[in-house]
Amino acid sequence: MLKLRNITKIYPGVVALDDVSMEFRDGEVHAVMGENGAGKSTLIKIISGAIKPNDGEIEVDGNIFKSMTPTLSAKNKISVIYQDILLVPSLSVAENIYLGRNFGKLFDHKKVEEMALELFKEYGFNLNPKALVLELSPANQTLVEICKGISNDAKIMIMDEPTASLASNEVEQLFSIIRKLKEKGITIIFISHRLDEVFEVSDRISILRDGKFIATVNTKETNRNELIKYMVGRELTNIHPKRDFEIGKEILEVNNLSGNGVENITFTLHEGEILGVAGLIGSGRTEMLELISGVKRHVSGTIKVKGKEIVINSPKDAIKEGIGLIPEDRKKEGLIEHNTVLFNTTLMCNTKYMSHDVINKKKREAVAKEYKDALDIKVPNLNTEVMSLSGGNQQKVVVAKVLAEDPEILLFDEPTKGIDVMAKTEIYNIMNNLAKRGKGIVMVSSDMEEVLGMSDRILVLSEGRLEGELNKSEFTQENVLSLASGIVKEELYGKK
Repeated sequence: MLKLRNITKIYPGVVALDDVSMEFRDGEVHAVMGENGAGKSTLIKIISGAIKPNDGEIEVDGNIFKSMTPTLSAKNKISVIYQDILLVPSLSVAENIYLGRNFGKLFDHKKVEEMALELFKEYGFNLNPKALVLELSPANQTLVEICKGISNDAKIMIMDEPTASLASNEVEQLFSIIRKLKEKGITIIFISHRLDEVFEVSDRISILRDGKFIATVNTKETNRNELIKYMVGRELTNIHPKRDFEIGKEILEVNNLSGNGVENITFTLHEGEILGVAGLIGSGRTEMLELISGVKRHVSGTIKVKGKEIVINSPKDAIKEGIGLIPEDRKKEGLIEHNTVLFNTTLMCNTKYMSHDVINKKKREAVAKEYKDALDIKVPNLNTEVMSLSGGNQQKVVVAKVLAEDPEILLFDEPTKGIDVMAKTEIYNIMNNLAKRGKGIVMVSSDMEEVLGMSDRILVLSEGRLEGELNKSEFTQENVLSLASGIVKEELYGKK
């Protein structure tokens, strides 16, 4: 259905794709994997016509092109669902699906709603065509993007990290839809960092490394270790570091915390402990961290740090009390992308380097270099713009920015979202070393393997309430999901 031959793309000083040849078959789910910076995004943009290659050719269903344009890509029935959803929030579901279509002089709202309903019925989508997109969950917004592609009679659908913002049950819903699309002969190009998902949904897997094509393998004929070796160029056996140190005394106590969609949350955190927080989308995990970090104000309940009750009305209050938040969305909430690594790393503590309202540049640069070296942030120099870094290195800059304030309690919200397996390992080692130094860590994650592999205890939230707590001996995917779904096992927890 789609063939790429000898595709090369060169940016000043960087070869993004180097003589890459790949083929994608009719009606298959073909995963493309690789570390951040491997060339996956460049590949997508070349297929969709967002950028032109320096060399090579693209063949779509027998037609050969030197390069694509967005119009030519759409004409050849290629649709892209990007990780950052491209919808108009203030318009309805139906309006978004058929936006830009020619219905004559006026946009026919009634007609598009009827067309959308027919499409939903055919694929079994539970969507309201009149609902505003801004009211939808991330999972349903992804479905709207898929509907846009289907309504354009897409033959090739590229999905770029489509599960990044989805909970486990929503991922299963998406996979069910992918299988239906496959049955109808649509070719799915599936970009993901999550190995378990790739093994579950794909037929074949292609790997890129440093802009080069490494291999294409049948999913049933490979394994996790082989894929990791292809991606990083060596074997990577232990992704989660060993915890070989003692957990210390209580550092954080949260009692009956309510507000921002959560109710009566109570738990403790100890020095050197990584406390995992699991739950489905909408369970209140992020909302809980927002209350503790002062992003949102709580309406009742108390927060104590080292036995002392504290008042947190803003992020500034939380930072003053030794609480730092690494937010879920690093691009929108954690970084100023068009500014430098130096600026971002020292953003929260500029006043430390000021004398008579003037910043001491040498002190500021020394601190930024200290954290660059400590976290192994791969960057040419401190004046490099953050937007040019890989996802893993951007995440390290967010962590560096918070660590520069030297907090005792760290709140990690989806710490490895959208980063590759090697960068994940580096982030895990950073978290482990922080815990070893006595820092207390609360980690929210939608990645089941991450929660089970990194946590000392796990809190499970459901619909804004704390549904249960699991100790190491109780760590199983079944126990986490049963609690997250509100199904409490009586043999473990008694009556609900």
